[in-house]
Amino acid sequence: MSDVTAIQNLVKKHEELKQEISKVIIGQEVVVNQILTSIYSGGHSLLIGVPGLAKTLMVNTIAQTLGLHFKRIQFTPDLMPSDILGSEILDKDRNFKFIKGPIFSNIILADEINRTPPKTQAALLEAMQERSVTIAGNHYKLEQPYFVLATQNPIEQEGTYPLPEAQLDRFMFAIELKYPSIAEEVQVVKTTTTDQEVALKTIFTAQEIIDVQQLIRRVPVPDNVVEYAVKLVNSTRPGLDTAPELVKQYIDWGAGPRASQNLIMGAKTNAAIRGKFSPDIEDVKAVAIGILRHRIIKNYKAEAEGLTTDAIIQELL
Repeated sequence: MSDVTAIQNLVKKHEELKQEISKVIIGQEVVVNQILTSIYSGGHSLLIGVPGLAKTLMVNTIAQTLGLHFKRIQFTPDLMPSDILGSEILDKDRNFKFIKGPIFSNIILADEINRTPPKTQAALLEAMQERSVTIAGNHYKLEQPYFVLATQNPIEQEGTYPLPEAQLDRFMFAIELKYPSIAEEVQVVKTTTTDQEVALKTIFTAQEIIDVQQLIRRVPVPDNVVEYAVKLVNSTRPGLDTAPELVKQYIDWGAGPRASQNLIMGAKTNAAIRGKFSPDIEDVKAVAIGILRHRIIKNYKAEAEGLTTDAIIQELL
């Protein structure tokens, strides 16, 4: 199949997938789109939202429609790295046997990831970056496609351990979930307070998702789009002479090179699911806020003036 046909096929299947997800998830189209963009691009996502916004249900629904294995890990202060990765035990013949942990799945929901200490958070780092884990000196490859979706509650900060920047940078998107509109909430209440069960169809197989990820990598990108993405990321770095006044005034740290890579991957995917064969600057802008918001660190002045990271990025765009 040619890449042109493959992109046309992707557009069709992406629409089918969204229809299927909307049977269970009402509204939240932007959120669903960003999660699917990161899956097609081979990235991970961090969902930030108050409790009760159906974060877990959303991930579960997406896993079902994509025909992928799904595991949920509830992060707690006493969770150990071995609870995620697995551990070696002595079997009845006194031989060591490795029992795989929940990390060995296609989609991992890391629920309330900021509730666990840094040592356990770090257990996810190698898995997210290398798609493999090392346990007791042995190297284990993870099943492909592999995707971590972490959730974080922005309001309850007591007993939490903020994610280190190195971990945050491994998430392609930081996605903010907003409250539903009144009409959407009415619809949610109507559909969730009956005994009606929704049967979901599987739209993609694991192999088809891997094919899509490879297709996205083959999408050509014009030089001016790459330059725009790199200049945008550069403009977030206050230490550079070329940084805008706004950035020098309100930002402590800007985004690193991984942000530029993710902007291009996100733009390619954004173009492909809209039936375009190459991304333009508009595609970079479409994914920029979700990709940059967790990579920019504001200073106290921005906090004091109530300036949000999103507003700063909007200004740079």
